[in-house]
Amino acid sequence: SPLLAVCFAASCGVPGIALLTLGVNPLTGALGAFNIFLYTCCYTPMKRMSIANTWVGAVVGAIPPVMGWTAATGSLDAGALLLGGILYSWQFPHFNALSWGLREDYSRGGYCMMSVTHPGLCRRVALRHCLALIGLSTVAPVLDITTWTFPVISLPINLYISYLGFRFYRDADRSSSRKLFFCSLWHLPMLLLVMFTCKKSFLEKEDKGDLLGGNHGRAMEIRLP
Repeated sequence: SPLLAVCFAASCGVPGIALLTLGVNPLTGALGAFNIFLYTCCYTPMKRMSIANTWVGAVVGAIPPVMGWTAATGSLDAGALLLGGILYSWQFPHFNALSWGLREDYSRGGYCMMSVTHPGLCRRVALRHCLALIGLSTVAPVLDITTWTFPVISLPINLYISYLGFRFYRDADRSSSRKLFFCSLWHLPMLLLVMFTCKKSFLEKEDKGDLLGGNHGRAMEIRLP
């Protein structure tokens, strides 16, 4: 029943937010609470009202990695926004390709999805965000989050998903949408694994900051065990 569903959701959500706030930090707890609100009160009702629900849903999917960053650092800085941006853009080729094969079901269910009401826009947005992943990967070393090897190593997989995004945009059939969807399933974990492998060391950035600030002695102390 709806009442049982609400009670179960509250029994998970309220302790979850409390654990994040008290056991991690208030910023992460606030992001968790905001994401629950965004999903239940904005994204879900909008599914029957406007295709804008997809953009709101992408924000919902982008917040969890941001929470991971704030949990580790306690701050909402460039690294958090970059991770959120990668997850935000990745969701469009992932979901738009998935929704393409479900257009009839969405239409019968009364859901306002791009693949139903704006099929051309659905394909363009998917391709656009495939290309955005290349740009976001290039921004990572500029923000001093990864080394410059990250955009180089990640370029082949980003180009491949962009190629499949172009095929989906051009062909507009179930075959191209399935290929793009299944590519998205392995693309994201591989991209994040490469990003993790190429990440800048926290101690390295501390040393760099100290040396630039003229505190050479403190930088030497950090290097000592």
